[in-house]
Amino acid sequence: MATQHQRQIDQQQIVETPTEARQAEPGPSVLALLLVSTGLAVLILGVVWFVFFRV
Repeated sequence: MATQHQRQIDQQQIVETPTEARQAEPGPSVLALLLVSTGLAVLILGVVWFVFFRV
């Protein structure tokens, strides 16, 4: 059985902004990570193609 205090807590609604809900702020570091990881993937695939599949 829920106590009176637990019922009051359950009825409260927490309202947060999208940034607070994410607990992080999107910034240039996310873009940098995406560009660096994509560049490394292209570079590695290029090396694999050059080593194994060149004519």
